[in-house]
Formats: sequence, C-alpha cells, structure tokens
Amino acid sequence: MAVARSAGALLFRITPSGGVEVLLGHMGGPFHAHRDDGAWSIPKGEYDADSDPRAAAAREFEEELGAPLPSGREVELGTIRLPSGKRLIVYAVEADLDASQARSNTFELEWPPGSGRIRSFPEIDRAEWFDCATARVKLARGQSEFLDRLLAALGTDQALA
Repeated sequence: MAVARSAGALLFRITPSGGVEVLLGHMGGPFHAHRDDGAWSIPKGEYDADSDPRAAAAREFEEELGAPLPSGREVELGTIRLPSGKRLIVYAVEADLDASQARSNTFELEWPPGSGRIRSFPEIDRAEWFDCATARVKLARGQSEFLDRLLAALGTDQALA
C-alpha cells in the first residue's frame, strides 16, 4: 500500500520586534469545534506521488484559505512522518495575509453519526497568526517540528520558544 503524502504551505512574518509569527488554520467540522489547543494545522492536503508537492501546497493553501499563496521568500522545511503515518512536506513563505478573510472549501460528513443526514463543514473554519511559542501549543500533533525547522532556517534564537 502506498504511503499517503501531503504538502503544506506555512506563511510566516517577522514582527517589528524581530519575532516570528505563523499563519495556522483551525480544523473545521464537529470533531474540532470545541477544541483549541492541538486543533490547528498548517494548511495542507494530499497529493499523488506523480505530482509536484510545491504545486500541491499552493493548491491546498488556496482551497483551505480562499486566497492564492502569496509570493515571498521561500524556505523548504523538508518532510516529516506524522503520527498517522502520512508524510508531510512543508514550504514556508514569508508573506502577510489578512486572516479574517480566510474562506475554506468544504467537506461532507454524516452528522450526527448514524443519522443518515449529510452535512457540509469547512476544512478550516478560521485562520489566525500566532507567535511560535503559542503555535507550538495550538498545532496538531506532529507538526511543531516545522516550527523548529523554520526558526533554524531563519537563524533565530527562538528555536525553543
């Protein structure tokens, strides 16, 4: 069986004080509706082994946030294996985006389970900028490694933030 592959784009910006902030999306749907810590994600999605992961990251960013991936300084953060077994590659892009304007595509799910009722939910129900220390708490399990890689690539001493 083939390993599932995902690609994501992590927007970052440098604050006037020299700090680093990242843009995360809160996972939509009923399973994450009442969760905050551990319920945020780097905008990402699956792609085929034959596809370009950078193009997939840009596509998923636009689908999940409703805006094209902005251009800016780019840093490939490599690939990690998530707890689910999926392989995730992330590209960081230095750019700004109005998080309040985020509008995600939707997915369908039978809800409540066993009801026979199909409902639509946004993949990402909101987006927000976080400093790296806060993002580390907010991110879903396994994704915080990308924060360390970003901070190391930027040469900042916030790696343990």
